[in-house]
Amino acid sequence: MGSALASDRAVYLPGTVRVAAKILVVGHFAVGKTTFVGSLSEIRPLRTEETMTQAGALVDDLRGTEDKTTTTVAMDFGRLTLSESLVLYLFGAPGQRRFTRLWRDMTHGALGALVLADTRRLEQSFPVMAVLEEHGLPYAVAVNHFQGAPRFAESEVREALDLLPETPLVTCDARDRTSSTQALIALVQHLQSRQARISQEQA
Repeated sequence: MGSALASDRAVYLPGTVRVAAKILVVGHFAVGKTTFVGSLSEIRPLRTEETMTQAGALVDDLRGTEDKTTTTVAMDFGRLTLSESLVLYLFGAPGQRRFTRLWRDMTHGALGALVLADTRRLEQSFPVMAVLEEHGLPYAVAVNHFQGAPRFAESEVREALDLLPETPLVTCDARDRTSSTQALIALVQHLQSRQARISQEQA
């Protein structure tokens, strides 16, 4: 009998991979980061979830997620081979503001970040984006649509989040692999365009 890992799509990287990039998946509490990493990872994702307690209910905003019973306390980790030569290592950060110090630590060595947002609580995205901007880490924003959540025009979401014109804004369903992949591709394309622009300016 094979091990449980043997059933995963790909345990080992193909020999054609030449570039590995660390990508952060960040966002406020209960925005779908664990689900997002899990839907994309080609290996069994590492999760550090613990059961929520009554003490946590006093400080964590459960609006729209009243059925949530666990929360990430360290990080989620997954891997996605995006092309024959490029592999992404996905690091999902816990969403509560008490983990701000951990957010800062996780930015080290990261190429960029995908910020998941919820239209019911857009204001809670600001502390996360502030840490990324403090460390000069480029990012894209993906609105994770929840059932019953209000939907707004892209221009309205951009204005509400005070996004720069060049910051990608996409929508996704964190449960769906194809949708999540498209969100991640938007980030990677943004990072590639940014690097090309910087190289031209330095030439």
